[in-house]
Amino acid sequence: MPFLVLTHGGFLDLQKKAVLPGTSIHINPGIVSAEEIAVLKKDGIDVHLLPRSVDPQAEADIKETIRLIAEQSSEPVWLETRPVEISTQAKPAPTKTAIHSTAAERKRFHEQLLEGASQAFFQLRKLRSSGKQLLVIPYLGYGNAHQIRIRGRVLEDEGLNPLAQDASKWENLIGLYRRLESDQVPGARVMIRFQDIEREAATDSGGYFSAEFHLPRPLDSAGWHTVEIALLDPPPKDGSAVGSTGSVLIPPASARFGVISDIDDTVLWTNVTNKLNMMLMLARSNAHTRKPFKGVAAFYRALHEGPSGDECNPFFYVSSSPWHLFEPLLDFLRMQEIPVGPLMLKEMGLRKMFGPDRHHSHKLKQVEQIIRMYPQLQFILIGDSGEQDPEIYAEVVRRHPKAVRVIYIRNVNPDPSRVEAIDRLIEEVRPTGTQLIVVPDSEFAATHAAAEGLIRPVEVAAIRVDKKIDEMPDTATGETGL
Repeated sequence: MPFLVLTHGGFLDLQKKAVLPGTSIHINPGIVSAEEIAVLKKDGIDVHLLPRSVDPQAEADIKETIRLIAEQSSEPVWLETRPVEISTQAKPAPTKTAIHSTAAERKRFHEQLLEGASQAFFQLRKLRSSGKQLLVIPYLGYGNAHQIRIRGRVLEDEGLNPLAQDASKWENLIGLYRRLESDQVPGARVMIRFQDIEREAATDSGGYFSAEFHLPRPLDSAGWHTVEIALLDPPPKDGSAVGSTGSVLIPPASARFGVISDIDDTVLWTNVTNKLNMMLMLARSNAHTRKPFKGVAAFYRALHEGPSGDECNPFFYVSSSPWHLFEPLLDFLRMQEIPVGPLMLKEMGLRKMFGPDRHHSHKLKQVEQIIRMYPQLQFILIGDSGEQDPEIYAEVVRRHPKAVRVIYIRNVNPDPSRVEAIDRLIEEVRPTGTQLIVVPDSEFAATHAAAEGLIRPVEVAAIRVDKKIDEMPDTATGETGL
């Protein structure tokens, strides 16, 4: 019989009851210690931390959580000390006993907490018999002549249609809700085909799959290549085929360098450090109405073209935004005529979004993977001073001192202590030959890039014009671009 425990008082009360080995307990995160969790597991109790905190006073959230738990067990769910029946069949209350406690290593508290939450997330969001059509969503992959990487996700179809330019704030909000609420399909199997090579992959607890291809023959062409993905299991109830077509970027031989850019508060304002404000911003706008920072689009186009004008230097975007926003972000890049490239976003789970050093470890790992894929290229790294971009990029230089040509950091934090910290990083990377440049805007960065031979000097004037256009009020909204 499963128990749902939302408060520490409820947990203490549960300790007075008979909890037999194999009992399933679903607990609000943060109300019990790692030591208590370890003791429960040692006694054979199946412990699950909820993927997010449920307010003990929020009746609708409680009922939804109970419903999800009940679907997995087909039994009544007990809410702390009182039973909450899902079926009409009454169940007796447990008899009384005690749970003993012992000490555990405190340093493992965070890891155990997040691991339990991840397991609970898998159980509570396991594919249900909803009868909905399934979707295979491929993300943009990347590679070289000898290997490629591709990633994607399997979801239940929530009607995720693109929003019109004149969509209301309410329609934006509904569209955002559908993306964040979309149900992933764990344990699904997909077949990924690239040219004449096939790889089978399975989705994890978040519905994500990934595959890497080592090619028997080098590719003889660059640009975007097609990858076909077909859903093998679970089979659609109507017997129809479910699949999709993805794209993988192979940079051309003409590329002189690559660009790895942050998105959040670098290309456009997202306020990613404040999740509530970020969601409010996304709910008020869409890919049509959201604007990049002034001059960013023109500057990125100039970097893509390079000093010769036809280099097709590849772009890669690493962001702390969740994968749920992949399509809106991709639409934004296309509509603003910003060079499209693979996006490396984050899984929106407790371990991925709220774990220790979450931003640092995610971005550092993705940047290093890109650099290793293209040892023949140097890279330009672009970010902002709001989060940890300067520290992350400096660490990249420490590990790969010859791989980074220039680091551009958009200054968004005037705090003197932050300025001093970045000044120290500038001096630290200088001996490697890498320049770390703090810039107020894209025009300043473009002037430096032209002097370094990274873009054509004539582009600086064009970027200045684009910057002024971006500063003009939008005729439809009356607002200025960010």
